[in-house]
Amino acid sequence: MHTYQAAENALNDKVILITGAGDGIGRVAATTYAKHGATVILLGKTTNKLECVYDEIVNAGYPKPAIVPMDLKGATKQNYRDLAATIENQFGRLDGLLNNAGILGSLGPLEHFCSSTFENIMKVNVTAQAMITKALFPVMRKSDNASI
Repeated sequence: MHTYQAAENALNDKVILITGAGDGIGRVAATTYAKHGATVILLGKTTNKLECVYDEIVNAGYPKPAIVPMDLKGATKQNYRDLAATIENQFGRLDGLLNNAGILGSLGPLEHFCSSTFENIMKVNVTAQAMITKALFPVMRKSDNASI
């Protein structure tokens, strides 16, 4: 088995947006990307969680991140267009997008899900991921080697 070890500066000068960055996998991805030199954009619905990740990154001496509070359950096409415009204005491009945000709803058989629970799961886990990616394509095309 081969063990991959990323170079310390593997993501220097990269701008990467992470959805669901306030907790779990998103938090670890954000701090890891920052550790390797990326400027991360922390997107999530809970501002205080995003601020904790922000503080962790800044206190470690990594590049200063940006925070974007957004609840994907209620986000609109205009919210995504505004996000893309803000990223383009502040950073000029987007080099990476990690579509990490997701919700589980209630655990149990599908037959017990109420329709609103199912609709919220689909909105956050599927629709929002597609819409945010679509809105960000133009700003990602400004990068030499963008990745989703």
